[in-house]
Amino acid sequence: MVRVVLATHNQHKALEFQQILGDAVPGLEIVAYDGPEPVEDGVTFEQNALIKARAAAAHTGLPALADDSGICVDAMGGAPGIFSARWSGRHGDAQANLALLLDQLAELPEGMRGAHFTATLALVVPGGATTVVEGIWPGRIATEARGEHGHGYDPVFIPEGFDETAAELGPDVKNAQSHRARAFAAIAPALRSLASG
Repeated sequence: MVRVVLATHNQHKALEFQQILGDAVPGLEIVAYDGPEPVEDGVTFEQNALIKARAAAAHTGLPALADDSGICVDAMGGAPGIFSARWSGRHGDAQANLALLLDQLAELPEGMRGAHFTATLALVVPGGATTVVEGIWPGRIATEARGEHGHGYDPVFIPEGFDETAAELGPDVKNAQSHRARAFAAIAPALRSLASG
């Protein structure tokens, strides 16, 4: 088994990664990261994913997989974007982030609420290759939070082709359709190559 460290302390994200990976990449074991968190001072999703992956690879000596992800609202010029987790000013306060976003979009009509989730994955292999991919999940922002599944902005994001929010769809649908699922599909060849040695 080839061990790959997942460069996150976010348990929701770690669980989602494990559910999405499942048996998709035989011979790969995802291990938790318990090292120091680097300063994410990049200005793009790609830069921040690389900062995290490089730090985890350097700390553990293992190949490291990291993501940077967020929600991008068309009418807001792509914001919150890389600031999604701290949009309200407090990092990780999902309820405050949701409330602020809904408040900022309160006057926008249905046809102007386009948005997408972005997930950028970076795989850094010590002494080897670096791979960066992106997954996009298009949709729109609901007028109110709905649903009990998921986390972050899931209760206000209605994916393209659905009437339910990501939080109403449940983990099976979300894990098959999401921005992370799409990014994983793009990075799977690099992971399989790593696992097959």
